Amino acid sequence: MERLVERVETSTLLEDRRDACRALKSLSKTYRLEVGAKAMDALLFVLQNDSNDIDIVAFSLETLINIIGNEEDNIHSSDSPTNSQDLSTQFTEIFIKRKENVQLVLDLLGEFDFKIRWPTIKLLYSLLRNKLRECQDCILTHPMGISRMMDLLSDPREVIRNDALLLLVDLTKNNTNIQKIVAFENAFDRILDIITSEGYSDGGIIVEDCLSILLNLLKTNTSNQNFFKEGSYINRLLPFFDFSFDTNWNTQKINNLLLMFKVIRSLVSPKNPQQVTSSCQKVMNQNEVLQKLCAILMSNGIPAEILTEVYYIYFII
Repeated sequence: MERLVERVETSTLLEDRRDACRALKSLSKTYRLEVGAKAMDALLFVLQNDSNDIDIVAFSLETLINIIGNEEDNIHSSDSPTNSQDLSTQFTEIFIKRKENVQLVLDLLGEFDFKIRWPTIKLLYSLLRNKLRECQDCILTHPMGISRMMDLLSDPREVIRNDALLLLVDLTKNNTNIQKIVAFENAFDRILDIITSEGYSDGGIIVEDCLSILLNLLKTNTSNQNFFKEGSYINRLLPFFDFSFDTNWNTQKINNLLLMFKVIRSLVSPKNPQQVTSSCQKVMNQNEVLQKLCAILMSNGIPAEILTEVYYIYFII
């Protein structure tokens, strides 16, 4: 392994460095600790200095994912789940100790090639999952970091867009500054467009991810609540309640509706400033949200958890 690392760092031939990175990627699946301890600096060196070669960058990113990630397929016979999580946390701490490393990864999001963009998203996702607050702080220092993440939602490849949604679910957790920037980056329009294209409550897990992002952006964030109300986005939620009451109440549909009701509640919560709650209540009354909720309450065959949530919202609106 020392010889491979030396080849990555000192070889003058790109082919030699590429072959060494390919070998490290293979080794990292079995010898995660050893590769992480000895090769991380070399892999970062590649990302910084060989960014024009797609293959070597892809090998380096995938190796870093094997080292830092904590997916089940990265847990080997010699690693218990607990040890795997410990390694993920430790290597993440080493990685983000220098903010320049996170910024280097964020810069790679600008590369459209699938072999670069997709593993870059997965690496950022692992970093956020392992060290949320610290990684959020690193992302905030990059002037275009959040903007590049938002641009991923416009990628025509569904796997990119879908994984970008998962990335944004974690990115927007419990960080008011990031939530405001994401909203400013046209998040509400983009997220609601995806919900529309996926079929509202009849959509799959993608709708659930979108609603989780909306909830993160709106819950206890007065600035975003005002932005959402003044941008007439409440009106765009109405089609969510237009469904057949004799519908097939599968688990996904129930989850989607429960999350949508949480989004509604976040706008009219008694914990919000009184002025914000009152103005949102007024808009919802004007848009006939109450009438739609009443129709749900009066219908037969509605699952109990849906009725309970609707009943609560009805009386706080």
